[in-house]
Amino acid sequence: NPFLVAVAPERGPKAGGTTLNITGRNLRTGRPSDLTITVGVVPCRIVSEVQSSSVQCVTGSSNSTGIYRVILHFGSDKYSSDYFYNYTHNPYISHALPDKSFVNGGRLISVFGRNLDVVQNPQMVVSFLPHKAVRRTRQRLTRMVPDPVCCSGSLCAAQQFKERCEVNSSSLVLCRSPMVNSSLLGSKVTVQVVLDNLCFDFSSFSSQTFSYEPNPVLQPLNKKEPLKVYHYNPGSFIQLEGDNLDLAITKEEVVVLIGEGVCAVKTLTRNHLYCEPPPQQPLPGPTCRKCEGFDYLPEFIVQMGNLNFSLGKVQYDDLSLSVFPLEAQIGVGVGASLVVLLVLIVVLIYRRKSKQALKDYKKVQIQLENLETNVRDRCKKEFTDLMTEMMDMSSDLVGSGIPFLDYRMYAERIFFPGHRESPLRRDLDVQECRRQTVEQGLVQLSNLLNSKLFLTKFIHTLESQRTFSPRDRAYVASLLTVALHGKLEYFTDILKTLLNDLVEQYVAKNPKLMLRRTETVVEKLLTNWMSICLYAFLRDSAGESLYMLFRAIKHQVDKGPVDAVTGKAKYTLNDNRLLREDVEYKTLTLNVLVQSGGVNETQLLPIKVLDCDTITQVKEKLLDQVYKGTSFSHRPHGNSLDLEWRSGVAGHLILSDEDLTSVLQGNWKRLNTLQHYKVPDGATVALVPRHTKNIHYDSHDFLPGEKTPMLEDADEGGVKLWHLVKASEEPELPKHRRGSLRERERAKAIPEIYLTRLLSMKGTLQKFVDDLFTVILSTSRPVPLSVKYFFDLLDDQAGQHCITDSETIHIWKTNSLPLRFWINILKNPQFIFDVQVSDHVDAVLSVITQTFMDSCTTAEHKLGRDSPINKLLYARDIPRYKQMVERYYADIRQTISASDQEMNSALAELSRNYSGELNYLVALHELYKYINKYYDQIITALEEDTTAQKMQLGYRLQQIAAAVENKVTDL
Repeated sequence: NPFLVAVAPERGPKAGGTTLNITGRNLRTGRPSDLTITVGVVPCRIVSEVQSSSVQCVTGSSNSTGIYRVILHFGSDKYSSDYFYNYTHNPYISHALPDKSFVNGGRLISVFGRNLDVVQNPQMVVSFLPHKAVRRTRQRLTRMVPDPVCCSGSLCAAQQFKERCEVNSSSLVLCRSPMVNSSLLGSKVTVQVVLDNLCFDFSSFSSQTFSYEPNPVLQPLNKKEPLKVYHYNPGSFIQLEGDNLDLAITKEEVVVLIGEGVCAVKTLTRNHLYCEPPPQQPLPGPTCRKCEGFDYLPEFIVQMGNLNFSLGKVQYDDLSLSVFPLEAQIGVGVGASLVVLLVLIVVLIYRRKSKQALKDYKKVQIQLENLETNVRDRCKKEFTDLMTEMMDMSSDLVGSGIPFLDYRMYAERIFFPGHRESPLRRDLDVQECRRQTVEQGLVQLSNLLNSKLFLTKFIHTLESQRTFSPRDRAYVASLLTVALHGKLEYFTDILKTLLNDLVEQYVAKNPKLMLRRTETVVEKLLTNWMSICLYAFLRDSAGESLYMLFRAIKHQVDKGPVDAVTGKAKYTLNDNRLLREDVEYKTLTLNVLVQSGGVNETQLLPIKVLDCDTITQVKEKLLDQVYKGTSFSHRPHGNSLDLEWRSGVAGHLILSDEDLTSVLQGNWKRLNTLQHYKVPDGATVALVPRHTKNIHYDSHDFLPGEKTPMLEDADEGGVKLWHLVKASEEPELPKHRRGSLRERERAKAIPEIYLTRLLSMKGTLQKFVDDLFTVILSTSRPVPLSVKYFFDLLDDQAGQHCITDSETIHIWKTNSLPLRFWINILKNPQFIFDVQVSDHVDAVLSVITQTFMDSCTTAEHKLGRDSPINKLLYARDIPRYKQMVERYYADIRQTISASDQEMNSALAELSRNYSGELNYLVALHELYKYINKYYDQIITALEEDTTAQKMQLGYRLQQIAAAVENKVTDL
């Protein structure tokens, strides 16, 4: 009869998967195939050859925990042993750390949980999947697997790397990260911890997904001559240089050995490692006891996981002093005495100057402390006033809505930003008798552009021409965008093809420079593509925050004086546009006569202005309030109206910027203000249509920021206009102070006190800036499909070209979305809204735009005393914004991939919605002008391509030329 001697182990998880080693006697009773084993009623699958004295089986899954008898079945006979097996609760993993490793692996990963000591065969399994693999829903306990080698069907086909783990206790399992293939960097990685029959996804118990980074690289101790001995001076640190050193390991994990001694790691950065060697030179190690000479020196070895770097031999230098001649000692003594004497003289001079500087500094410090105290209180008050004003504006918007441009105007301003009028507004510039023939030729050109080969040849041929300027490239790209707007799926395919060519071009040079400028057609195509795809996102999400910021800036700037000639303002963020003078002014409330319901019915509307405002500035403020529910293009222009001051029945006076009462001092003429006319608070005014006889010199366009003085008629002797400050005059110093350099510096520095106004403005606008950046960089709502699709495309391109540097991919994404689209919109609100952006508002937007750009870069900005003021303003905020950008990019990468089918469906809908908005025939005619200019080169390029010859692309182009321009061809 069979007899059992032992069963080991005696317990295991109820999920099964534990290998039982059963020993005994007479276990081969009958045929081996007749033998089956159960634990209670649960089968135990035999996995070894049945020996007379031993057999192995793997436990099955049990529905419950408990102690069960081990039973041997021989056919229909049953042998119940005296040995029992305990089904325990399944192991549970709560968390694990760290969540990174380098390619060669070997990093210690600590897995924490409970019931971990019941596991017999823990493993860490790393699987690399294709980029477009569908992500599975995360679950806590993802699945039970019959075979721990493979966790799921989808992962079985992936490339896998495994490493056995060690059970440390019931709450801790220690794993070494597996070594993987470096060519798989950039692919989607799935990491799992396999505990016998249970498989846990790393992402199910960790807030971060597990990632692999490039291997660290270390340079030899002697970089120029690696084989030479490194001489170490005792008492100092040894500095090592390398790359990627701290990407996936900490200094505590790095082991540095000098022979049998340990070099204590003190600092580990991306490119440097510093360690402190033992005070005495260590022995070379047990393997070199009988070595002599060079071989007896200790080897310098750095261990990082599975990586071992042997960086050369180390020899400690002796500290014995060399014999120093008496004459040399005397010479050194005398020299040292002279140096000490010189140092004493310098210190005395320095102390005297420091005392004087300290006195000056204390004077300025008292002024600054008072100003800073005032800034805090002013910020709170002005923010409260601004929020009240913005709430009033929000209630007005409920009725009128945000003045968004329609799609046609939006597209034309984005596509053709440098043109006063869109070229698409013009009719076809052809004779009426030839119009039908030309239109037929342009339709043929549209069909020819549907040939991908022709279109790519056409673009590459133009770009190879030296006379094809960057402006031409942008213009042609926008014309192509309009021509292909009805087929956005095809347009996107062309964009991807050209982008692939661009990546190959930059990978061979410097990949970080790609998409930084608009030097090729594809870069402008990308700007247009993003603008088309994100129009709905602007209207539905980001537009409101941008508009509120724009209105907040305009309201806050208009609260203080603005110089109508120089464009400098009291309230601004731009130190170049800061009005650094104390201008006395008062706020006036004017009662403006506004026509109400009936023809002859009027009402008085109170509007606040400043008494230092020019008449043109007053008119603009009145128009803003009278027509606050009307978009800018639908309200009267200021130049078409006069400002009339009414007092009593017959007292009507037309006010203007320049008239016979204007103050003239030498060759300077001051623009008239309300203060000049002595208009009182509560005065009644009206905006009346301008008549020819009332036109004065105020029809001049004053360009804020114009540095050259604006001249009037020559017969007036070159009179220059000024408003609050004279643009070209510098403050002169008194004669008795001109000789003192320090006094001149102080005279220049005192106006810097007014820079505290920048802090006040920044604090007042902070909420609106934060709100806008949050909307742009938030993934709490669905990320636009085009953004996800294009970012995945960039990740794919990086993977195909073996670019594993995360900084490069970050730069690509920044250059494609923030730089190409958001910066454009932030700097130019008139691209999306029907508004006018004045120069002083534009100056504030420039600072905010630059802050957004700085937040998207990976470079650390080192700020000092000479840094631009606008960068210092947001120095504390930029690190927070940088984290938002990095989290935004990371969150997008984690979302489910956008398929080509989804993207094409969305693009087809955009084509249907907006295809009739743009005049594609005019765009084709403008494109043909470039075909005509480079006709011979294009024909030559098509004839040299065998595929183009088979498709008769050159012949078709000749037909088009004959139709559009009556060009004589070889047909």
